[in-house]
Amino acid sequence: MADLKIAVAGAGGRMGTALIRAVAATDGVVVQAAFDRIGSPAIGRDAGVVAGLEANGVVILDHVEAALAGAEAILDFTAPAASVALAREAAARGLIHIIGTTGCGAEDDAAIAAAARAGARIVKSGNFSPGLNTLLGLVRQAAAALPGYDVEIVEMHHNQKVDAPSGTALMLGQAAAEGRGIELATHAVRGRDGHTGVRPAGSIGFAALRGGTVIGDHTVILAGERERLEFTHRAEDRAMFASGAVRAALWARDRGPGLYSMADVLGFTRQEDH
Repeated sequence: MADLKIAVAGAGGRMGTALIRAVAATDGVVVQAAFDRIGSPAIGRDAGVVAGLEANGVVILDHVEAALAGAEAILDFTAPAASVALAREAAARGLIHIIGTTGCGAEDDAAIAAAARAGARIVKSGNFSPGLNTLLGLVRQAAAALPGYDVEIVEMHHNQKVDAPSGTALMLGQAAAEGRGIELATHAVRGRDGHTGVRPAGSIGFAALRGGTVIGDHTVILAGERERLEFTHRAEDRAMFASGAVRAALWARDRGPGLYSMADVLGFTRQEDH
């Protein structure tokens, strides 16, 4: 089978360069195109060189339509508005679209789901780490097994991250809510300040820390009266997320149009779950 032709969005950024390196290190895929926002200093440069590799002959463009010509898949860790626009392009062209963008609102998610129904093969996840996705299942089970324990989620990221709580923290909160059989939206507490009163029973708390160059640390705490259970995941290299995204693109190659998650890629869901 021929190599899967991949277009890398946000090619000049931290995740974009990690994605280029991950594609270069993986059999069965090739960087077909790379693009970034208008005005990016990466525009016009060789994608391989920007990623710290040897030149690969792919010039980073600022024209999305030109970049997608001939591509079969998009790797996209950009911004919500950009991801929605790319999802529509993927639907129109029948492409694979791997979305690692966080901070999407309900309208963004609805638009991405519509693009999946319209013909795109979309894998969207707040975290493409196999370890983190395994942790989601553990948190779901623990929350169900310990219904009286308070759930708190603490996350820390680098000082350039623009959304909070992180997409991964929200995934963990959702897993805990599913374990409890409750809606996260009506039980989440995203900040505390001043005289807040006692902790509402059944709430799921979030604390977001920002500083330095931390790639991503997440801890889920289940606190009971006489004991505390903690699950922690620490990301040590963005390469983990990038390789997971490439793995998802290869997996989606043999799937029909639809909206999938990293849990699907890893085989953690059943067909009847869709």
